[in-house]
Amino acid sequence: MTDEIRKDEEPAKIPEVLPVLPLRDIVIFPFMIVPLYVSRERSIKAVDQALADNRMILLVAQKRQDDEDPGPDDVYPVGTVALIMRMLKLPDGRIRVLVQGIGRARVLSFEEGHPHLQARVEPVVEPEVKEKGLEVEALMRNVKAALEKSANLGKPISPEVIVIATNMEEPGRLADLTASNLDLKVEGAQEILEAVDPVERLRKVHELTAKELEVLAMQQEISSQAKGEMDRSQREFFLRQQLKAIQSELGEGNELSEEIAQLRDKAHKAKMPKPVMEEVERQLKKLERMHPDSAETATLRNWLDWMVTLPWGKSTKDNLDLAEAQKILDEDHYGLEKVKERIVEYLAVRKLKDKMKGPLLCFVGPPGVGKTSLGKSIARALGRKFVRLSLGGVKDEAEIRGHRRTYVGSMPGRIVQGIHQAGSNNPVFMMDEVDKIGADYRGDPSSALLEVLDPEQNNSFRDHYLGVPFDLSNVMFICTGNLTDTIQAAFLDRMEVIRLSGYTEEEKVEIAKRHLVPKQLEEHGITPQNLVFTDKALRAMINSYTREAGLRNLEREIASIARKVARRVAEGKADIVRITPGAVPKYLGAPKILPDEILKKDAVGIALGLAWTATGGDIMFIEATAMKGKGRLTLTGHLGEVMKESAQAALSYARSRARQFGIREDFFATHDLHVHVPEGAIPKDGPSMLSVFTNRPVKRSLAMTGEITLRGNVLPIGGLKEKILAARRAGITTVVIPKLNRKELDEIAPHLRRGLDIHLVDEVEEVLKLALIPPLEVRVLPAGPKAPPKSLPPKAPVKPVVV
Repeated sequence: MTDEIRKDEEPAKIPEVLPVLPLRDIVIFPFMIVPLYVSRERSIKAVDQALADNRMILLVAQKRQDDEDPGPDDVYPVGTVALIMRMLKLPDGRIRVLVQGIGRARVLSFEEGHPHLQARVEPVVEPEVKEKGLEVEALMRNVKAALEKSANLGKPISPEVIVIATNMEEPGRLADLTASNLDLKVEGAQEILEAVDPVERLRKVHELTAKELEVLAMQQEISSQAKGEMDRSQREFFLRQQLKAIQSELGEGNELSEEIAQLRDKAHKAKMPKPVMEEVERQLKKLERMHPDSAETATLRNWLDWMVTLPWGKSTKDNLDLAEAQKILDEDHYGLEKVKERIVEYLAVRKLKDKMKGPLLCFVGPPGVGKTSLGKSIARALGRKFVRLSLGGVKDEAEIRGHRRTYVGSMPGRIVQGIHQAGSNNPVFMMDEVDKIGADYRGDPSSALLEVLDPEQNNSFRDHYLGVPFDLSNVMFICTGNLTDTIQAAFLDRMEVIRLSGYTEEEKVEIAKRHLVPKQLEEHGITPQNLVFTDKALRAMINSYTREAGLRNLEREIASIARKVARRVAEGKADIVRITPGAVPKYLGAPKILPDEILKKDAVGIALGLAWTATGGDIMFIEATAMKGKGRLTLTGHLGEVMKESAQAALSYARSRARQFGIREDFFATHDLHVHVPEGAIPKDGPSMLSVFTNRPVKRSLAMTGEITLRGNVLPIGGLKEKILAARRAGITTVVIPKLNRKELDEIAPHLRRGLDIHLVDEVEEVLKLALIPPLEVRVLPAGPKAPPKSLPPKAPVKPVVV
């Protein structure tokens, strides 16, 4: 409440001593009428003392609002002398007083010995403004206009105050009236109260009203925006309520509305990228307008279910402890040092650089060497989820990219399905058998995988079903295959190929002891107290029952023995079974791998070759014989095109060097040559080397590999490590390889070459010196008196042998 004392009234005389009433959160200005609530005991006594004397009291503001018992130092020295117009006692013990400000006063000193604050005061006399200059007039007009504008902008100022201010001519009174209607803090209001000069006071109030107008304008703008949003929200709310009512009358829509609300909530929690979230929101609004029983509604629901359940922002934390990762890899796999080193290197870089692209590894090697299980071990070492996708026989591009959701029964591709299954956006994703991907009229899956495996593109992989980009850059992709020849060149170029060779006998024994035997014992419900394998028994199983680069067949044989022992245990026979070399045939039957009889002696026309296949290295016998005929060449056995060409090259070389090797000139015209590769059921196709024998046996413990030119030069070959392992398994002691393969030979571990005499050659003549046994000397019968002379037998024909 505000009012103005009439001018014809004489101002009341202020006593020298007055009781003091401290005020919280408010400063009272002269000529203002304000109601006050008094609850503190000392303040009530001060009011009672004022009512008993002359109804005058000094109103001063407290410096600290939370001070319950303020003293002389806790209040401001300048206050307002007020007249108590009315007093009312309330039931709760408080009193309500209506006071009117009379004038400013300064505290000279506080008197002690009273139950309330009491001070000796001095009235503050304002200097009179004799002439109003242009500045004062302008200030007064601006303040009056600002006060009126504030009311128009929503500030709660009564119209009576606006009228009084408009008719007011004194600058000091106008400043006090305006300041009392501004939401000022105590410090700011006290500063105006202590300003004695009316013009200076009005100038300060003008500055405050200008700031207040800016705040009010901004407040009104914010309110308008909020009101617009509220109006739109209320309109949508009312429309939705009406829609629900209509759908309720039609008996439809309630379940759909609840489902849409749940989908919208899941979408906000999924941490989708902004463009994806906008698309989901657009489809949700579309779903709200659709009939719940339409076919398109079911399609859209399915799409939204996929979108809100994909791990857009969910990832697992990598285990960056290099020692722990190395320990896990060593526990799960024996050997494979290159692969383990590569994974630990990746973790080291990941530890130094937080954001990096996942490596694209490709494990290539024969079956059973542990490529797939290695992927699981890598995921365990990294602390990531593991997903496996088999690509063998996949011919449809939609298997990778998915079908567009307009098709009936469409689904995302197997890449997105794998990410969904993992539940995180950074799993270890293993793609098995990439060398067996097909292609037909439905597209080439290898080409579709180019985007998946390209680090520059897979951060925005777009599945046909989703229709929005998904970030695959955090995924660690690992591919596996038996060979690289059938992998598309562009596809292979994106991967880091790591070759896994077969295992030696020593490695197989160690892996069987560490992993295979404990695994099979656990799977068959028996313990080491029931079954024990000796090292010699394991070696016997490896040599006589399995001949492979990997370990799958060895694991099957161990499982076969474990089953038989499990039966004994189930029948109540608890004695321990110890498997020795002599006991192996009892459980596994006759040996499946018999030693080749042909290796027991040196023979003419038979040579040993080393071959590389998708299942690892192998040895093959190459037999050649000559017979009467017309010079035809017959090739039998399961031979590839390259091997047939090598046989033709061998024959041409033999014919060109016939005189050098002592072959009759008409031999090739009068004899047919037959070259045969036994065990033709094993497909072999690879480069071979020509060896020409002049009726001299080939060393049975020697094997050779390589390709020759028509001039007798030896060319390099591939798969050297697999061929060396095959020679070790077959008991070969001497191996002949091209000299140009020296670099690959140096990379083979020394323990793999132990016991092998390896010769490097670059000419066929060197091979002949190593492979052929010197010709047998002609035996001459001892001379006797009646012994007739005997002629030497004719020289045997030359038999060429192709290896």
